[in-house]
Amino acid sequence: MGLILTVTAGLVVWIVLWALGAKGFDSFLLATVIILVGASLKILSGYLPGRRS
Repeated sequence: MGLILTVTAGLVVWIVLWALGAKGFDSFLLATVIILVGASLKILSGYLPGRRS
């Protein structure tokens, strides 16, 4: 569920920045970074102590 919210937030940031006049590619890169950080945290959370996979 958290990954879906992260992807949605990244796409919202992309659209908002693009609408405010930022370059489309720069906004896309920022959204991609947000999504990659969220995905990385989702993957790494399985390796925390006390978490069963």
